[in-house]
This record gives sequence, structure tokens and C-alpha cells, in this order.
Amino acid sequence: MKLLRIGHTGEEAPSVLDDEGRTYSLAGLTADIDGPFLAAGGLDDVRDALAEGRLSEFDATGLRIGAPVARPGKIVCVGLNYRDHAAETGAAIPDRPVVFMKDPATVVGPYDQVLIPRRSARTDWEVELAVVIGRTARYLDGPADAAACIAGYTISHDVSEREFQLDFSPQWDLGKSCETFNPMGPWLVPTAEVADPQALRLQLSVNGEVRQDGDTKDMIFEVSYLIWYLSQYLVLNPGDVINTGTPAGVALGLPGKPFLRAGDTVELSIDGLGSQRQTFADA
Repeated sequence: MKLLRIGHTGEEAPSVLDDEGRTYSLAGLTADIDGPFLAAGGLDDVRDALAEGRLSEFDATGLRIGAPVARPGKIVCVGLNYRDHAAETGAAIPDRPVVFMKDPATVVGPYDQVLIPRRSARTDWEVELAVVIGRTARYLDGPADAAACIAGYTISHDVSEREFQLDFSPQWDLGKSCETFNPMGPWLVPTAEVADPQALRLQLSVNGEVRQDGDTKDMIFEVSYLIWYLSQYLVLNPGDVINTGTPAGVALGLPGKPFLRAGDTVELSIDGLGSQRQTFADA
């Protein structure tokens, strides 16, 4: 099953896709797909309701898909987490995860328009595996404890403005938290349905030209390690999101540095997690 939220911005309704691609309403189970729902074991409730035929099917054709998680409490990001990406940007391989925060208000739907900020000259793309937390992670004993804290996985597009990020501040947040800079979705895929988060192919193309083609097996710090590591310094709560880094192929590391312009279309996908498509426009 795959959880998603369908409807106009701010009016998304919680829904689920079954294995045959049929869409069902979760209105009778929850008001939304959010931290409290995940903390209360909502994914198990949905699975049981599907199996027992207690959900109402509806036709979602042509309807907008929103981000699969409503109102993340925080988005924790990990930079330079693929060796090839660190190399293309001229950065050293980090000894510890490079951690920064991204404003949760940047989250939009997977097919929504993304705005290029005013005075931007270096807006860039990054396809990333996103981890959604389902149980509080606080001072975990080790990476082996991380799996029990994961609700599932989705796709994040960690859009970045490199001048804002690298030149205008010693911290990265300024270039990461611009309006609409985190398309997410289309689905939240529960942990049990992702056999190995370290064996997923990630791809991104710009105007039909493949720019990124990587695999999560090439992460420097794996998902379980990241959750354990972060839990030593901050509390991860249900509904929080971790963006786990991007492989090589960003504009910053390409010849000619072909940063995004209004009218450009970006498409991205991760094995088993679906795909996204955004057209960029000037703010």
C-alpha cells in the first residue's frame, strides 16, 4: 500500500493506494497523515482496514496530489552524503554527517510549481531519499534500533539556491529554505514495503536530459546510521522528515553550471517510491 494526500492545497484528504492501484479514502480513520496519526500506529490501522474492505474507493483521476505527510515538525537534511557528489563539488569526504535544517514550510506537492527566488542566479536540483519518522528517536543505543523508528519513505526534491547557500551565509539554511523548495511525494511507502533502503536507484532529468543517476548503496552514511547519529543530538518525532543526501549530477558540479531557469521542467524518481515532475517559474 501507498499513502497519499489528495486535493487542493490546504484541503488535502488522506488516502491510500492498494497494490492494484485503486484509491481509497481514509476519512473514516484519520483527519490527516501527520505525526499523531503515525505515532498512534495509523499505518497498521490502514493496512487492516484495506484487508477487511472497510474503506471507500473513489476515482482520483485528474486530482492534485499533495505532499504525503502533513506539516512535518522539522526537516533535517544531510549534505555531501554521496562520495561522487562530494567530489563533484570539490568537498572532502566528511568524517561525520553534515547536518542542516530546512524550513518545513518549503514542502509542496510532487507536481506543484516551484518558484525561483527573486535575484536568484544559481537555483539547483537534488533528488533525495526522504525518511519519515514514525516513532520518537531519542538517544538510540545504535543504528540497529533505527528501523523501529521509521514510518516509511518518500521522495524529496531538495531544491537549493547555491549563491544564497554558499556565499551569503556561513550556514546553508538560507539557500535551502526558499518558498516551494521541497516538493515531496507522491507517496509515503511504509517501511515493510521497502526491502532495502540502501538499494534504491535515484534519477533526475532536466528538460528530458538525465542529470542524476545514482543508487542509495553509495551513501557515505546509511539511513540507520543517520537516525542513530541524529538521535544523539536532537529528538526525532513522528512526522519529522530526514532528507538523506543526493548523488552526483547537480548543476553546481556540471560543466557550464546549467542552473535552473523559468520554464525548465524537472522530473525525478526513486525505485518503488514513484516519480515527481515540476515546472519552475519566477517568483
